[in-house]
Amino acid sequence: MMRGISTVTVYADDVAAAEEWYRQVFGIEAYFARPPHYVEFRVGDYQHEFGIIDRRFAPSHPETPGGAIVYWHVDDIRAALERLVELGASEHEPVTERGPGFVTASVVDPFGNVLGVMYNQHYLDMLAA
Repeated sequence: MMRGISTVTVYADDVAAAEEWYRQVFGIEAYFARPPHYVEFRVGDYQHEFGIIDRRFAPSHPETPGGAIVYWHVDDIRAALERLVELGASEHEPVTERGPGFVTASVVDPFGNVLGVMYNQHYLDMLAA
């Protein structure tokens, strides 16, 4: 039934500012936009869609970051966490060993969304296959 992640969506009060921040994080330009309410990037080995939507359209408005955390594979988790914090994110969860070949960390981006990073050996094994 489920074949893979189609689009990861985050929300921001200022979509243009979030677009610029994530442009720096991803190192690429957005490929699609409907100003001023939506912008989308294609990210990573499988070109997953990452969308930013005006927070006014969010189905709920929690006061603290939470909910599901999407983890993006990174080759160097400590460097990734450091870069995200340098760009203005705040640490949500420190680098944490989860088991052999699985290490996670997460941040809260400047717009109140939780962004996870993970070193995941299974991801690398699947990519190599």
